[in-house]
Amino acid sequence: MRSVIASLLAILFISLPANAGNIEKLLSKQHVNHAAVSVSVKDADTGQKIYSINDRTPRQPASTLKVITSAAALDTLGKDYFFTTKLYKSTNNDLYFKLGADPFLKSGDLKKLIQTAKEKNIINPKTIYIDNSIFDNVEWGEGWQWDDDLNPLMPKISAYNLDDNLVNIEITPRIKGTAPNIIIKPFYPVTIMNLITTGSDGNTIKLVRNNSISPNIINVSGEISKQTVLKIPVNNPQLYFNLRLQEAIQNRKMDYYNPILVGNLPQENIYLVGEISNSIELGLKSSLKNSNNLVAETIFKLAGAKYSDSTGCLENSINMLNNYLRKMEINTDDIKIVDGSGVSKNNIITADFMTSFLIKLYKSDDFEYFEQFLPIPSEGTLKNRMLYFKENMRAKTGTLSDTSAITGFIKTKSGRNFVFDIIIQDAKTSETDKKNIEEQILRQIYMN
Repeated sequence: MRSVIASLLAILFISLPANAGNIEKLLSKQHVNHAAVSVSVKDADTGQKIYSINDRTPRQPASTLKVITSAAALDTLGKDYFFTTKLYKSTNNDLYFKLGADPFLKSGDLKKLIQTAKEKNIINPKTIYIDNSIFDNVEWGEGWQWDDDLNPLMPKISAYNLDDNLVNIEITPRIKGTAPNIIIKPFYPVTIMNLITTGSDGNTIKLVRNNSISPNIINVSGEISKQTVLKIPVNNPQLYFNLRLQEAIQNRKMDYYNPILVGNLPQENIYLVGEISNSIELGLKSSLKNSNNLVAETIFKLAGAKYSDSTGCLENSINMLNNYLRKMEINTDDIKIVDGSGVSKNNIITADFMTSFLIKLYKSDDFEYFEQFLPIPSEGTLKNRMLYFKENMRAKTGTLSDTSAITGFIKTKSGRNFVFDIIIQDAKTSETDKKNIEEQILRQIYMN
């Protein structure tokens, strides 16, 4: 029995790369608790496990989750999918905006649609309706941090997506010791409590909103010495959309003075006036290269709507995702996914699951198409990171409070194709140090 065990240990030792010990030394040198780090590295072609540490420990994937949810959504929506906003006219002289939850829709697009209507001699519609049936009314993901609702990276997700669901707070300093001038652009009905003082030592501005007391009041405090523009999420996307639509109607001098109502598009006696479309490719690039949470959540929800042939909601999206993972023949017993972006801390995966998924993705027919949307070093969220690897890596990063992660594909110096997943979930290590550790681990992997 001892000889058998000795033989097995010898085989295990030989199968590990020579630099595995270097990774262990690296973690020790950085004073990182080994229990806080998960790493999984596998050969993309054979599936062989190359290196692992805590690879079956449940962790928060942060935005690396977008690789999984985007791949599933692409499989459901298809490469030819477009986010489309359409304007219809009924024989009753009513106008209907059929919303497609386009995350790239801008106020200028509404003006274009109204202008198109005028060019077709539609100048005094009886009633204007908004068909918002594509999504439910849930505007945030499960487990999102309620006290982070002023974070421009976490706008509300809505059928009424417009202008990134953000407005600008423009702050201009005045005489030292006095309050600066604050303007909301474009107009949006929110009250600013200006507690800022004009100073000379830079900008230290803090925004606070107490939704339990008044969601329309924002306290702005601190000091300012030079003009700055802050972006904040709108707390009512429907109101914001209607305001911009009313502006478009006035700007194009259409004769309409009645309220804008909500109503489903009729099935007959209507014709298409005009439409605005943006491609799924634009969405995948924004979600995967730039880690845009609004876009990722919108794509995930739209895929759920198409899969269920009904309104987009979290339940339908999760059903869509589970169906996709079953087709990929991936065991999901050790994971929990509750949103499309990775923002929620309720998301749980393991590094081993992620690399198993990446291998399936690598061997799929759509991989060559999909990989173009993952950034190489110098692109997107890797703009100033991983430059050492040049074009030998495509990876998705992820960051939450106390968590840093990176996952993707790397071609080693010897020419082998590996998949990898690294998650560091440690409150005592700074974000900068976490990302430095990730790069040092990947350098060891690259050297093979």
